[in-house]
Formats: sequence, C-alpha cells, structure tokens
Amino acid sequence: MGHVVAEPFRIKSVEPVRKISAEARRAALEAAGYNTFLLRSEDVYIDLLTDSGTTAMSDRQWAGLLLGDEAYAGSRNFYHLEEAVRDVYGFRHVVPTHQGRGAENILSRILIEPGDFIPGNMYFTTTRLHQELNGGTFRDVIVDEAHDSQCDAPFKGNVDLGKLQALVDEVGADRIPYICLAVTVNLAGGQPVSMANLRDVKALAARHGIRVFFDATRCVENAYFIQKREEGYAGRTIAEILREMMSYADGCTMSGKKDCLVNIGGFLAMNDESLYVKACEWVVVFEGMPSYGGLAGRDMEAMAIGIRESVDQDTIAYRVEQVRYLGDRLIEAGVPVVRPIGGHAVFLDALRFLPHLSQDEFPAQALAARLYLDAGVRAMERGIISAGRDANGANRHPKLELVRLTIPRRVYTYAHMDVVADSVIRLYEDRASIPGLRFTYEPPVLRFFTSRFEPVPRG
Repeated sequence: MGHVVAEPFRIKSVEPVRKISAEARRAALEAAGYNTFLLRSEDVYIDLLTDSGTTAMSDRQWAGLLLGDEAYAGSRNFYHLEEAVRDVYGFRHVVPTHQGRGAENILSRILIEPGDFIPGNMYFTTTRLHQELNGGTFRDVIVDEAHDSQCDAPFKGNVDLGKLQALVDEVGADRIPYICLAVTVNLAGGQPVSMANLRDVKALAARHGIRVFFDATRCVENAYFIQKREEGYAGRTIAEILREMMSYADGCTMSGKKDCLVNIGGFLAMNDESLYVKACEWVVVFEGMPSYGGLAGRDMEAMAIGIRESVDQDTIAYRVEQVRYLGDRLIEAGVPVVRPIGGHAVFLDALRFLPHLSQDEFPAQALAARLYLDAGVRAMERGIISAGRDANGANRHPKLELVRLTIPRRVYTYAHMDVVADSVIRLYEDRASIPGLRFTYEPPVLRFFTSRFEPVPRG
C-alpha cells in the first residue's frame, strides 16, 4: 500500500455527503444520459470529476473574502493579485479573467491569425478550440513517450525538440505566433516537463523569434516533480523552482481554480507591455474592466492569498502524494493506469481496462459511468469523446483513452481514496460485464460536457 502523507492542516468545517442507493444511482445515471457531467452534485458520494474550482480554501482565504473591495475599477484586491503574480511567477502584467478559458480566448485573439500553427505538448480541449476558432491549427510536439500509458519516464510532458524544429522548417517561424507549453500536461496523465526541456524550448524559440506561453494551471505540481526527479533541484524550494520555470516563458494563461486554490478565477500574464495593452482591450469586451476581469474583488483577494499558499512545501507535497497513494493502490492490484502517477489525478487506461470494447464504443465514458453506478464516485472521460471531431467530421482517435480520477485539493481523506480504490478494483475484476456506449445526443463543440449516451446491447 502507498505511503501516507498526513494532512498539513486541521479540519474545522465539514460538509455532509451521502451515498444514495444503487437503484437511485441507476436512475440518476440514466437521467444524465450516462454522462457524469450531467449528474446532480447531491447524487454524488465522492466527486472526482475535476480539481477545477473544487478546492477547500484556507482560513486566510475565507478571511480575505471579507476584505473585498467591490469598486467597479481600481479595486485594491486587483493590486494585491498583481503583486502576488509578480512575486511568485515573475510576470510584469496581469489581466484577471473569470477562469482559465477566458485567458485562452484573449491570448488566441491577440496573437493568432488565420493560417497560423500553434505547437504544444499535447492538446487541451478548450485551449485547442480557442486556437481553432481564431483560425489556428494545433500541432502536437510532445515526446512520443507521452502517448504510451505504460512508459515510466519521469518527464513525459517534455517537448520533442526535433518535432518542434520540423514544424518551424515546414511552415516558417512567422506562421507560429507562440508555443503553447502545458506544465503539467493534463491529457498525458498529469505529466511534468523538466527544467532542462523548458530551457531548451525557450532557446529554440528565441532563435526563431517565437514567443513561449505556458498553460500554467498546474505549474506548482510541475515544480514539485522537478524538485523530486531532476538532478540539481532537490535542495531548491518550490518557490525558487517555480520562479525559474516561469523565466523561460513570455507569459502564461492560468486557471486559478487549480493551483491557485480558489473556486473561481484565472488570469493572463505577460511581460510585453504592447501585448498587455491589447489584452486590456479585449478583456473589456469579454470579461470586464482590466482591474477585475469578470471577478469580484473578494475572489481576487482569495486568489492572491492562494497563490502564495500554493508554493508551501508541505501543501504541495501532501497534494501530490495523496494522488500517488490512490495510484499505488491500483497498481498493486494490477489495474492498468497511466505511469508514472501524475500530480492531480490517477488516469485509468480504459483500452487496457476494457479490451473487449473498441474505441468507437467509448470505453472511457462507459467505465466512468459504471464507476458511478458501483460506488457513487464521479470521474471524467478523457479519450475519444474529449478529442472531438476533425475538420471533416470524423472522430479523432487519440492513443490514450483514459478515465481521470481527479483529486480536489484539501477536500478528501485517505479513507475516501480507499473507497475509490476498492470500487475500481471490483470493476476491474468484473470488467467483461461493462458494455459500451453510443450517442443519443452530440453537441457540435466540446461535446464531452453535454453529450448523452445509452448502452450498446451486446449480442
């Protein structure tokens, strides 16, 4: 069994949860069209759908909510947020947004022109959509190891420099407005990028006059993996490692709902003042004034506090090691998961878990649905449904077909992880009984959020 790292906090407020009956879970799942996104929260026992906005805030953050300056412009909480971003990440300018996809939208609009190509270390759903809506084409330049769930390489989020250079040679540097570098890589299983690779990507980009922007949503987790896995960083603090990471970027998009430890909010940060001016022009259109960007003053205050709390060694160590505990339990039982275990979630390899289903029978969606039916645990599909359709309308078939068991920060105990592990192990032992799914409703974009399904009868 995995090593237990005790919680670096005391609990002084609790939220009751309940486990409804198996019959009630079946009715709820059918009403939701076998899509875990469409389940009612009150019908979920352990909610591992996402770590986005599901954090338990600290006492200091809750106290900060009472210090909200709700002025329409020039809120003092904005300046607290700006100071935190400058101190912790090192970027000069910050534009608040309601969440990370708001920052993605603005960045795409100010930098991408039709016909551009945006290389990245594996796609992310909303990021790629914003790039495509603005006329860009995503190109995956991640190392090949990232597409192999059983490869145990320590930095599977790394950019393949050969692939990146080949794209520059193919389309020309002037058609690449920026490199989009995720730290960590969500759809690869929460896999980190090494400091050496960040440094090399920045050097290659600089030679060609190409900007580098991080998707910094889980950057603190990435810093922790560098500290534990990369030579020369064991004696460095998380704050020091994070600051060096950010020095290799021209800016970042941030969903504050993850590593910034808040329930809502995000930002776009950069060093270039001319880009900042353009971002301020667009944030007024889509979000709000540049000094609040769709957020209340109190939410900016909570995020400013959360940014500083996030780089505490004990906080990030507990967060990552709790995820590892769940992963280790499943590995010990022979359950196929993405290796090594990432920083925010354990990813079940649905193709290996359900070998009797083809990818077109949506095995990850089917497994997530059955997990809820078995134990009231809500998880998320990250496979063919999330990948969507290409420009010709055909399903994209990613090499990874995964179920993401995403651990909210400071919310669940190790006992909850044991409940989840026991359920997954039961399902693996009875995996042949799990049927595939087919669409009954499919929206045109980001279909994983609102699609509906029904089981495929097996004859």
